[in-house]
Amino acid sequence: MATDPHSFAQPDRVRMTHLDLELALDFAQRQLAGHATLRLDWLAPAAAALLLDTRDLDLERVEAVTADGQVQTLAWSLGARDEKLGRALRIEAPQRPAHVRIHYRTSAHASGLQWLGPEQTADHTAPFMFSQSEAIHARSWVPLQDTPAVRFTYAAHIRAPRGLRVVMSALGEAGHALDGEFRFAQPHPVPSYLLAIAAGALAVRDTGPRSAVYAEPSVVELAAREFADTERFIASTEQLYGPYRWGRYDLLVLPPSFPFGGMENPNMTFATPTVLVGDKSLVSLVAHELAHSWSGNLVTAATWRDIWLNEGFTTYVQDRITEAVYGKALADEEALLAARDLQKKLPVIAANLQKLAPDPDGLAADDTLGVVAYHKGAWFLRTLEARYGRQLLDAWLRGYFDHFAYCSICTEDMLAYLKASLVDRHPGRMGWDEVLAWVYQPGIPADAPLPESPRFAMIDAARHDFLAGDIDAAGLDAHAWNTQEWMYFLDRLPDVAPLEKLEQLDAAWQLTGTANAEIGMRWYVHAIAGGYQAAWPAAGEHMRRIGRLYLTTPLYKALARTPAGLAYAEQVYATASSGYHPLTQAAVAAIIADVKSLPRA
Repeated sequence: MATDPHSFAQPDRVRMTHLDLELALDFAQRQLAGHATLRLDWLAPAAAALLLDTRDLDLERVEAVTADGQVQTLAWSLGARDEKLGRALRIEAPQRPAHVRIHYRTSAHASGLQWLGPEQTADHTAPFMFSQSEAIHARSWVPLQDTPAVRFTYAAHIRAPRGLRVVMSALGEAGHALDGEFRFAQPHPVPSYLLAIAAGALAVRDTGPRSAVYAEPSVVELAAREFADTERFIASTEQLYGPYRWGRYDLLVLPPSFPFGGMENPNMTFATPTVLVGDKSLVSLVAHELAHSWSGNLVTAATWRDIWLNEGFTTYVQDRITEAVYGKALADEEALLAARDLQKKLPVIAANLQKLAPDPDGLAADDTLGVVAYHKGAWFLRTLEARYGRQLLDAWLRGYFDHFAYCSICTEDMLAYLKASLVDRHPGRMGWDEVLAWVYQPGIPADAPLPESPRFAMIDAARHDFLAGDIDAAGLDAHAWNTQEWMYFLDRLPDVAPLEKLEQLDAAWQLTGTANAEIGMRWYVHAIAGGYQAAWPAAGEHMRRIGRLYLTTPLYKALARTPAGLAYAEQVYATASSGYHPLTQAAVAAIIADVKSLPRA
């Protein structure tokens, strides 16, 4: 079993196999309260204590529960607080009970939960709450073995205010009465970071025979139209890599404070509303989160150092889904965007973090959840495809998902399987030293294949002519550009573009105030860097409205480079922070604090 440095648990000695939750939601106190019952498998003969992960939990009592429901109080203690890991809960259990129950309450400031008032939601009618357990935030709302190396089934009974709907990363009923009592079951073993809950005024619309979208009433129709191809995504992936094993695939559209694009919680993907732009141009996010149903949820990285096994494989599968549903041209554009983004960012990434499987010493759990895991991981899979051909690679991937189904594995487990079942069976196509260089060396191999995009090539030429003054902004043939093509055009502008060029672009194409957050983020960063202050008010509105880290923190970083910009960033943050998720609050506060700590000239 892999050793996880980001967990206090000792699953080689005793391992949880099932979780029962009995929790009540209290919006006034911003709190979950109740108990968690863990079913245990005592593995080490000498084991007489259970170690669990916690963060900021108010623990009341701990009990052993017998098969007939009798309880016995157990002694427990909390270890010293670690700023990143929280506190270890040690439960003395010399009788090695099969079930242990912990009664507790969460903190109003739990790092894995966000509580929103009605004014912070789309409809302004009811409060909202949602969780984000990845990477190690499940411990802030459930005491458990918070490591991806441990998988468990779970069931839950959740009490909530009448009229609100509760959803979890488990099977539930879309037609459930809003009577304040909800029950869920997850029959497949999942790791703790996929434990998820949300509650709010949610409507439901079917998008297929085994999929639906959940969202606030004012959002649900738009979301259902945007995600209308969900069943096509599922069917296309099944043709490639085998059956969808989770029963239903539903989506929950969260308020814009959600700090990520999506979270692949089983049975209930959590998604950002920033992809709802009306033309399906950003629904590759759904393809990505669905792909996790094979790579990540079915076959899981055992430690955060190995997270590229989740994200790199998933990004490759996402590209294949996009190609199957929307065509090769769009899939190639998205793959090329990702590759260029990685190439641009690699020089400022530490050498160890440029490796797919970095040396684990000193790594925080979140350190590897970046562009290397996603984009370099997918690029490695595309290299395998180029060397072995799609037919062989698809057969290998399908076998890989079957072989390791419902298991947590390390990079070395994957490599052993790759060597035995692909590389050694088809010699001469790719040297093993090349495979190891991709995984354990920084950077990208010089011969890494890149997709071609004729439309991107035309955009490169147009950008060159525009910057050289051969055409003005109105002369750009951009009327038919899709979102990805605008992203590519903006991504490859100079880091500090001339002010007059920015003014021309805005006058011709009305980029300031765009409803497309992907385009907006890129445009506002360029506008700020180039001194185009006319865009600042709209940039500030973007920052107040969106809490997604990827779309918001670049604007704070751009503003923080000048004294006037820093002052404006602080002004925006003062009005926006209460609506941000704790992860976004921490990230923005760190950006501002880091700049203010620098010595003044």
